[in-house]
Amino acid sequence: MEYYLRDVEYIKSVSEAFYSHLQRKKVRQMNDKMQVFFDPEPRNQNINKISENLRFNVSRNNASLELLDLIKESYATEPQKIYELAIKDNKYVGSDTWRFVKTKVKDFCIEDNYRNILVILTDGYIYHKDNHIEQNNQTTYLTPQDIRKFKLNSNKWDERMSSENYGFIPAVDNLEKLEILVLGINPDKKNDFEEDVIRRYWSDWFNNMKVGRYEIKTASLPSNMDKIIKDFIKNQ
Repeated sequence: MEYYLRDVEYIKSVSEAFYSHLQRKKVRQMNDKMQVFFDPEPRNQNINKISENLRFNVSRNNASLELLDLIKESYATEPQKIYELAIKDNKYVGSDTWRFVKTKVKDFCIEDNYRNILVILTDGYIYHKDNHIEQNNQTTYLTPQDIRKFKLNSNKWDERMSSENYGFIPAVDNLEKLEILVLGINPDKKNDFEEDVIRRYWSDWFNNMKVGRYEIKTASLPSNMDKIIKDFIKNQ
C-alpha cells in the first residue's frame, strides 16, 4: 500500500474520532475545532483551497447533523486530493516539522480551556532544505544519512546518544497542555537499530519540551491503526 494512502486513512480515522466525539456531546456543550496544517505552506493554491475546506469550528451556534456529515465527508475525500496534487507538483523540499513546533504550535494548536491534540504524520525523519541548524550534537533535522554519520547504527547507539548528547534541539518549552500522536514511523531497513534511534530522538524531544502526553507509532496498515488512533483521541 502506498504510504500516502496510509496517511489518508490515518487522517480519516482521526476525523471519525472527532465525529464520534461530537455525536456524544450535547449541542450546548459543543465548542470544538479541527483543521490541517502544512509546513512549509504549499505554493499550490489548489492545495491551500482544499485545506481551507478541512477547517471546522463546531459550536452551539452552528452545530447540526448536516455540519457533522460535511466534516465526515470532507475528511473522507479531500486529503487524498491534497496528496495527489503534491505528488503531481513534484517539488519536494521537505517538511519543516521542527520549525512548525518552534514558531506555530503554541499559536495554532494550544488554547486555554480546550483539550489540545496534535497528530503528526511523518516517516520519523525531519528534513527541510532551508533548516539545518546544529548546536553541538543536537540538530533540527534527522535523515538516515545523519544516523549513519553520527554512528548510531550499532548496538552502542543508546550509549553514544547519551554520552554525546545527540538529539533534536528543543524548539519551545512548556507544552504541558498539548497531546501529540506521531503516526507513520518508517525506519530505514538497512539499520537494525534505526527505529530505536528515531523513537529516542522524538521521545527525548517531547520530554525536553514538556509535552503533556504523547505516543509514537510505527507505520502499519490503516485497519490496524484505526483503533490505536481512536483510543488515543478518546482516552485522556
